[in-house]
Amino acid sequence: MEAIQAVPSAQKIETFFKQEGQLQRFIPFYLSEDFISGYSRKKPPWGPIGEFTFLRTYSRWIELGGGRRRKEKWFETIRRVIEGCFTVQKKHCYVHKVPWNNNKAQNSAKIMYELMFNMMFLPPGRGLWMMGSEYVEKRGAACLNNCAFISTKNIANDPVTPFKFLMDMSMLGVGVGFDTKGAGTLIIKKPEYVKDIAKIPDTREGWVEAMAITLNGFFTGSQIPIFDDSEIRSEGSPIRGFGGEASGSGPLNELIQSLKDLLTPRIGRPIRSTDIVDICTMEGRCVVSGNVRRSALLALGFGNDTYFLDMKNFDKHPYENGDDGWRWASNNSISAIVGQDYTDITKRSVMNGEMPGYVWMENAKAYGRMVDPPNNADYKAEGCNPCGEQTLESYELCCLVETFPSRHESYEDYQLTLKYAYLYAKTVTLIPTHWEQTNAVMLRNRRIGTSQSGITNAFAKHGRSNMLKWCDNGYKYLRRLDGIYSDWLCIPRSIKITSVKPSGTISLLPPEIAPGIHYDHSKWHIRRVRVASVSPLVKIMRDAGYNVEKDVKKNGAHIIDFPVKIDNFIKGKAEVTMWEQIQNAVDYQRWWCDNQLSITVSFKEEEIRDVPNVLSIYDSALKSLSFTPLDCSQYPQMVYEEITEKEYNKMVSKLSKPDYSTFLEDAMGEKYCDTEHCEV
Repeated sequence: MEAIQAVPSAQKIETFFKQEGQLQRFIPFYLSEDFISGYSRKKPPWGPIGEFTFLRTYSRWIELGGGRRRKEKWFETIRRVIEGCFTVQKKHCYVHKVPWNNNKAQNSAKIMYELMFNMMFLPPGRGLWMMGSEYVEKRGAACLNNCAFISTKNIANDPVTPFKFLMDMSMLGVGVGFDTKGAGTLIIKKPEYVKDIAKIPDTREGWVEAMAITLNGFFTGSQIPIFDDSEIRSEGSPIRGFGGEASGSGPLNELIQSLKDLLTPRIGRPIRSTDIVDICTMEGRCVVSGNVRRSALLALGFGNDTYFLDMKNFDKHPYENGDDGWRWASNNSISAIVGQDYTDITKRSVMNGEMPGYVWMENAKAYGRMVDPPNNADYKAEGCNPCGEQTLESYELCCLVETFPSRHESYEDYQLTLKYAYLYAKTVTLIPTHWEQTNAVMLRNRRIGTSQSGITNAFAKHGRSNMLKWCDNGYKYLRRLDGIYSDWLCIPRSIKITSVKPSGTISLLPPEIAPGIHYDHSKWHIRRVRVASVSPLVKIMRDAGYNVEKDVKKNGAHIIDFPVKIDNFIKGKAEVTMWEQIQNAVDYQRWWCDNQLSITVSFKEEEIRDVPNVLSIYDSALKSLSFTPLDCSQYPQMVYEEITEKEYNKMVSKLSKPDYSTFLEDAMGEKYCDTEHCEV
């Protein structure tokens, strides 16, 4: 048998398969060194906050040996992502004995690399962070996906699994939506407390299982042992595989005790919608405290459920919503019905001080794009992800990818970007997850979300009507492309392929990109970013002339001010009416999104009376929608603050290029999160 040649140690380890008694060699995909060297000194087109955000959030460690390591540079991160993506395709073809053309793949990978390096499109934040890592190879694709949904409708027969799924996915950085359909279907029981000792392993699975044992005691009357947390690593210890730092056992112990405190008074009574939301929100709070990933959750309730509607009423529930509570952090939406009366829900929202989101599942199930005839392709869908842009079945995950039309000069250029953005997201569907229920859905649906960000910037650059033509032509092109690539890979066509995500820190990387379909704050403004006080970035940015202050709201954090100027500017948030924003949503649901779009419509105080009418007028044209009051008040360290051109120029004149060299070599960086809007 031919001797096996080792791949260079700086590259990935070969994977071997045994076939017909022969030891076969699978060599991962690599870009050529000559190609990469051409980008090693090339300057990325960073936005004013771009390089800072990348180093803080997405750059991984490269081990140098001898206990030394450094952070990735942009060209290395893109290399890891591209090689990881094409390795997944190649392995799929290898395993299924499907033709693979390495020369063709090299050409395609180089185009994808150039588009991603120049930020014409980008994978989701978790893709920048994890694609091509050893963690994905060992643990599967869950950590590459943006979002998930889990239904509680079957908890009478399977009471614990939905809550295990939610906590597990949250700890992997996946945003999870859930419903309250299980309310009233089981009676909370008295658990049997025993003196047996159960040692909790120092793993994600160990945390999830400890939570599940506790819940199972109240759902089935089974035993709850005494938990031994001695194996859980101490606070501040590095988490090598997934990244970040350990929090110690405190958050898990708090979760277990909180569940006991919540459910003990409910023994002998049916589980309520509020109990379901409380359990899930407590899990989310544990994940946030756990220092691994921030948690993004959405609770989908019903408009006739007064318990659910009043969850955030501080007068009725002061403990749950106070400083030591948890409900204040829940992201609640209504499963609405087209044609219903929205008056009472809106009034109750005003009294509670927070507007819920609205999700019209009948539209989501029946339609792809709203311009096309209903096809009922998504008849099995149960809900959506936390930000509302993805229709999902229970246990389903989805990968989104972000394109930036305002960074393109013509539709032809943008169409090329769409091809490779689509290919990245479709590739993620080739990797199984560690959940069998999830694989059973995803292997069938192959759902993805090819998204746009900086849409209002594109309106300013290309014209609104022209952008809607780009949407229509681009969607039809993607559908043709999906047929070609699905046939090549011998997998089903994707049930849905387009959406508009809210973006978040990804839209901070390139210049002049407003998140998703939202408007820029103003033409000149300050964008404030929080970092840990112990981060070397605090000194680096201060030395470069940036204004750096202690966070007045959060101990152990500092705030950095970034001056921002928008050239492709159309209107600021304060100039746009509620009606304009909703019309944008209607048109993008009509011409682009066959999933849906995430939009939080800001309204002025005098517009609140129109919200019931808005919902009645547009509920047949949308799949999801949420509202927030336009905050024109002034308070210290606002995330966005409008400034004048003169003030902007004065701030910029004091700045020098930050010297990140010490951070690249020594720093741990910050915790990763893809969006600032949906997290607990």
